[in-house]
Amino acid sequence: MEELLRTTDITIIPLARALLQDEGIDSFELDVNMSVLEGSIGILPRRLMVRSADLRAARQLMLDSGVPLDR
Repeated sequence: MEELLRTTDITIIPLARALLQDEGIDSFELDVNMSVLEGSIGILPRRLMVRSADLRAARQLMLDSGVPLDR
């Protein structure tokens, strides 16, 4: 698995996952429990992971859809 994006913006991960799912690219969200433990105040970023073989296509999809990869 490779990191596609890392963000503290709670709206980015669901958007990215929906776009990936529509293209048949599996994804996995990491650090969900850590953000819950810190009280959901947005200090700790969540990470979205994809398979190494899908990373290039997933990055292009995010760029084409206007999803920021560097937040």
